[in-house]
Amino acid sequence: DGWLQDGEMLPSRKRPINAGDIMILVRKRSQFADEMVRRLKARNIPVAGSDRMELTEQLGVMDLIAAARFALLPDDDLNTAIVLKGPFADLSEDQLFDLSWNRNGTIWQALTKNHPDSEACIALTELRSRADFMPPFEFFTTLLGADRGREKLVARLGQEANDPIDEFLNQAMNFEREHVASMEGFMGWIEAAQTQIKRDMEAGNDKVRVMTVHGSKGLEANIVILPDTCSAPDGRMSDKVLWGEDKTLPLWPGIRENETEACSALRDDLKEAELEEYRRLLYVAMTRARDRLYITGWERKNPAKEAAHGRDEGSWYELVKPALEGMDGLEIQDEILQFSTPQRDAPVTGDEASIQILPLPISEQPDWLRGAPPIEPEPSLPLSPSKPTGEEPTVSSPFEGEDTSRYRRGSLIHRLLQSLPDLPAGERAQAARRWLEKTASDLEVDILEDIATETLNIVQHSDFADIFGENSLPEVAIAGTIMTDAGPRTIAGQVDRLCIGEDTITIVDYKTNRPPPKDEKDVPEIYFRQMALYKSALEHIYEKHQIRCMLVWTHAPRVMVLDTDKLQTHTP
Repeated sequence: DGWLQDGEMLPSRKRPINAGDIMILVRKRSQFADEMVRRLKARNIPVAGSDRMELTEQLGVMDLIAAARFALLPDDDLNTAIVLKGPFADLSEDQLFDLSWNRNGTIWQALTKNHPDSEACIALTELRSRADFMPPFEFFTTLLGADRGREKLVARLGQEANDPIDEFLNQAMNFEREHVASMEGFMGWIEAAQTQIKRDMEAGNDKVRVMTVHGSKGLEANIVILPDTCSAPDGRMSDKVLWGEDKTLPLWPGIRENETEACSALRDDLKEAELEEYRRLLYVAMTRARDRLYITGWERKNPAKEAAHGRDEGSWYELVKPALEGMDGLEIQDEILQFSTPQRDAPVTGDEASIQILPLPISEQPDWLRGAPPIEPEPSLPLSPSKPTGEEPTVSSPFEGEDTSRYRRGSLIHRLLQSLPDLPAGERAQAARRWLEKTASDLEVDILEDIATETLNIVQHSDFADIFGENSLPEVAIAGTIMTDAGPRTIAGQVDRLCIGEDTITIVDYKTNRPPPKDEKDVPEIYFRQMALYKSALEHIYEKHQIRCMLVWTHAPRVMVLDTDKLQTHTP
């Protein structure tokens, strides 16, 4: 606090120290680290909080959980009081006391009876109405967004509340992916999950960073403080189960009296490994500092009788102090050992601007920030060429005359026309008969032979070699925007086959009408409109190509080229 208030200079940067220059590294996460964060906040020192946190122990998340619990069970007086005192209702201590004292029934009943028009009652009534039909994620995003809940939480808890809030919403989405999206189910799941989140501490954002030495790997700070360096590992947290050299045989002596020489040797090895890791972390901690390193700690209140102080032998403090005492230039001021070197190089400048995300004053906020978003226009339904408006042509019943083989004939030919062109010409006949025997084995042999022969006649006909050649594609999706008398319209459809030539594009569509028309004048108008839509879309892509449209009547089978002039009259 003195550094920041007095404007103490940082020589390597040639500017005053700011909170973002400082990193406090602890050996492990404990109540000490949490208390340190609280003390920093009490002095109004910007602090980023701990690098790891239990999600459900964060105040902002606790407020969200309390709001959901209220929506599910408003008769829980303790939880209702928490919500009323929280940021979403923001009642004062006196208001809550007046509401609760000498009441009849629950706190919620007292609020709805005595203050039905209050902001708190209106807000909580709306909250209750959502719990029955909103899944958890939608419930909390509405509370945080439209109800300005995030704004209220950040105003009370600070910008660091955003991290746990965002992670809480992520957990709500994860829950809904794998479970039934019920609020009660989510409440039980999130409280049992004990989710721990890790903050990104790489950017200080002009705040003091409090984190573990292990978590600080790869980071640096101008000033590093090590506040707990006087204690060394005592083995109490070591694993009680020992493992042999091959790591396959577990040994559990239970108590020290039961240990054999082999167990003692293994325990000594384990202790030495812990001390080695402990010393390695000291190296990591000391090398995080660019300019200043403070090594501090507290001694035991009741040291051993033979000990001259309350610090552990082998602790970081006791490792560093003897090394400092043997160095030239050491200064001792008020029992503080200080070693320093003067600034030799030119200071690094240009980092004065701190990275902060500050809310705009209300007078500078745009109107749309607080208003409801405008209703988005309903997009028009895309035109589907395969389902154009108009009357479908009548067809003969598949049960008339011959049996149901007529009904299946079209779909079998359609599938063969899609697949056979991809095969070498010499393999098509055998592949067609083999596939028909496997797929339609219940049909008579002569019917299958007839289907195969007629389909092969089309695929291999010299007049249509380009349609089923190597430049043709089956089942091609087409989407685009075309201009109509009513304005631009989107179309989306799929052509059965598309042939792309040097100067000609051929659109092929299979039709299963029974019986098929023999002349173009008998082709239903609805098919002309369908092909005209396809043609209009492709004309925007292939502006220099001639586009022709063909219908393949699979019942015959027969190929029919549609007249270009008549197609033009059906263009939308």
